[in-house]
Amino acid sequence: MAFAYLAFFESADDGDLAVSETERETAAAIIKATPGLISANIYTPETTNDMYNKTEQSPVFGMQLYFEELTDLENAVGAAGHLQQLAAPGILTSIKGAKATQQAMYVRPFPVDDNRLRTGENVLPCSYVVHYTGPAEDLNVWLHHYVSHHPQVMRTFPDIRQIEVLSRVDWCGFLPWERVDYMQRNRVMFDSPTALQVALQSPARIAMREDFKTFPPFEGGNSHYPMATRIIVPKTDA
Repeated sequence: MAFAYLAFFESADDGDLAVSETERETAAAIIKATPGLISANIYTPETTNDMYNKTEQSPVFGMQLYFEELTDLENAVGAAGHLQQLAAPGILTSIKGAKATQQAMYVRPFPVDDNRLRTGENVLPCSYVVHYTGPAEDLNVWLHHYVSHHPQVMRTFPDIRQIEVLSRVDWCGFLPWERVDYMQRNRVMFDSPTALQVALQSPARIAMREDFKTFPPFEGGNSHYPMATRIIVPKTDA
């Protein structure tokens, strides 16, 4: 899983936009059939409380599609690519008016002590998605410091199942949504919103805050979004 295509849809105000179940299923079917896809996450908003960060309005919908090669990703989002179907009329009309942004990034996975998901019946795992818009005073220094320290602290969260740090790349794509160039994104995943909530109130969260204080200078702040995570595996010929 070397590269990921990400798209997020945010409500333009404090409204109650929500993607319909029918449209979620349609989008999932389109994504599942994407040539070159390794796996994908479909995100819908969840609610948790953090002991440090204020509660933010999560995106109303999101997706993160993994590809082994950047060329596979670019083919999927090209002018005649498979994922152009997501922007067709009638596909995401329930969230019409949402601000849509997109970016391709390099995925850096980090180890956890136990990566086996233990989700309850009718419960989706929960990702904590973090966006750093940037810029950093020195991106090279920033990224080296971050990947050398912060994921190692993340690993101490109770029952953490996945850790990713994503960094930006140059890429070609022609889906009709705003392209952004965030300097970094992170994603950690837990069995449920309840498990994420426990982690956000644990001693590991305090250690995370202390490590945050050592970060090299950067601008733009960060955003933290708890997102229910539906995992999609691609269709096969078998």
